[in-house]
Amino acid sequence: MKDEMIEWAKTIVISLVIALLITTFIKPTIVKNFSMSPTLEENDFLIINRFLYKRGEPKRGDIVVFRSNLRTETGKQKLLIKRIIAIPGDKIEITEGEIYINGSKLEENYVADEYTMGDIDLTVPENEIFVMGDNRGNSLDSRDGILGLVDFDTVIGKAFVRIFPFNKVGLLK
Repeated sequence: MKDEMIEWAKTIVISLVIALLITTFIKPTIVKNFSMSPTLEENDFLIINRFLYKRGEPKRGDIVVFRSNLRTETGKQKLLIKRIIAIPGDKIEITEGEIYINGSKLEENYVADEYTMGDIDLTVPENEIFVMGDNRGNSLDSRDGILGLVDFDTVIGKAFVRIFPFNKVGLLK
């Protein structure tokens, strides 16, 4: 009886430790709009790596989830998912439908539209990132003053794997 209780206690403690590790380092999320189409579609279920940026810097092309200054219908802070286009120190220009980072045209094989609307000419300040959705014609992103540049401290983590729908399971690029 005593051995059985010890085994139960071990199982419970191990389960709690595993649950704590999972909730500390990863976060599940569901895509709620079409701003990242065709890369991500509405109702895609993703896993977010919350630990990655605690020890590393953001990279151009990362897909991130962040807290915005926007509110949901219930008054909660709205989470958004976008792709990092420019990092601190980058000079970003959007002109005549093309994006240039530090003077070089950005090649993007993941966007829905070949033409990117906007007229941007700025250098991204420290601790901020310039983000955009892959569905450029239907994305509230850093091109819009409502959202603007994203403070890196609001980034929850990097979306790194899709686990639903099952026919699209895999690492995100």
